[in-house]
Amino acid sequence: MQKLSLRAVQKLTCKKRDAWWTVLLVDPVATRLVCLFARFDWITPNRVTWAALFVGLGSAGFFLKGDYESLAIGAGLYHISFILDCIDGKLARLKGNGSVFGGWLDYVFDRIRVLFCALALMGGQFLRTDEPVFLLAALVVVFLDMLRYVDALQIYKMRMSMRSKIEAVTLARQAEAGVKEEDQKVVFMEDLLRENPLAEGETLKAAAATRPGQPEVIDLHQQFRESFPWYARFRHALLRTRIRPHLISGIEFQMFIFIVGPLIGHVLVTTAVSAILLGAFELVIMFKFWLSTRDFTRTMERLAPDSVPTRAGSISPHLQAGRHRRREGDQGRPDTGADTWTGQDDPYSQDDPYSHDAPYLQEHQYSQDARTEQDGWNAQVTWMDQRFPAPEPDDDPGFQPYPHPYPAEPEAQDTAWLPRVPAQPHPGHHHADSGQSWS
Repeated sequence: MQKLSLRAVQKLTCKKRDAWWTVLLVDPVATRLVCLFARFDWITPNRVTWAALFVGLGSAGFFLKGDYESLAIGAGLYHISFILDCIDGKLARLKGNGSVFGGWLDYVFDRIRVLFCALALMGGQFLRTDEPVFLLAALVVVFLDMLRYVDALQIYKMRMSMRSKIEAVTLARQAEAGVKEEDQKVVFMEDLLRENPLAEGETLKAAAATRPGQPEVIDLHQQFRESFPWYARFRHALLRTRIRPHLISGIEFQMFIFIVGPLIGHVLVTTAVSAILLGAFELVIMFKFWLSTRDFTRTMERLAPDSVPTRAGSISPHLQAGRHRRREGDQGRPDTGADTWTGQDDPYSQDDPYSHDAPYLQEHQYSQDARTEQDGWNAQVTWMDQRFPAPEPDDDPGFQPYPHPYPAEPEAQDTAWLPRVPAQPHPGHHHADSGQSWS
């Protein structure tokens, strides 16, 4: 196999934006090792992932000893473990042999490594000092690491949900306008910035508007950029060196706790400072996401005003107190014995879209003498389902409808064919046939 070009490998395998610890302290070593590992077919990304886990568990063993020499060795092994953790992804991108299972394996092994190293590092310090605060520090490290990655996945999930809803509405509008299916597309500002990381947002939007047939650019971070105009300059300055603006992420959090803290001999102080910085940056991300949801709401109001509820934030009239009780003039509701109910005598029917023109009232007319108890129950359930419909699953990707609080009444069973069992006399009672008593 011919020698690989280091510059070509770096361009192919390194991310356009990455953590500053990875850019400065990992990539220079990882890319050179990738050039070496790529020569051997038996070195696969999954095997490198397993090696990273074993080296990480080895660092946890040294952390548990607690003395300075062991802490320094453990810190070095943890850094090697992280380098291997970066190599597996680079090797997969270089050879094109990555897999979905490999991505899952890498994620799970990262969490296992953090868990064991946190327990070993803080447990070793607890055994040496007998201070319970180290046990609390271990819980904080594990909790913040889990929170960081769970929050990132959930925010990504919500962003994809917002994008999909905007795409559906935009494509539907383009189809109604007569745009050919092959010409229908949706352009997001974040995609343009990802392809042109050093360009200005307004410049990209203006350039897209001048192209003939170019659709509108959807910007879900407009309010954040308008509120913090200096952020664009700060972002561009960092991206010139491939460093992402998120300076304290889960990577830096781990490196400070498991490398910097043990090397300088101040594990507890380093953990506290890292936790505070990570929490501060997470709050910024949550605030940015909140502003993005407001941009999404305004975009949907502009693209599809009919799909946005006009009474958002208020309680529907049919949920007010007393609406579920029987009132004078109510005729023909499923829970009453009257023939029909038209809603004309209902004082709330003028504002209630589910009153006189509800489909149930047009399709179901029951007479009192023809309805059975089970029919009445089924009618009431149907009427309630139409009057109080469940939210659409698209409103929340994680929505699961609750089971009905009132189970249907069991059907009557014919028991005439069952053999009749003679009654057994109770002990102590006089038996009528024998004249004896049971005792």
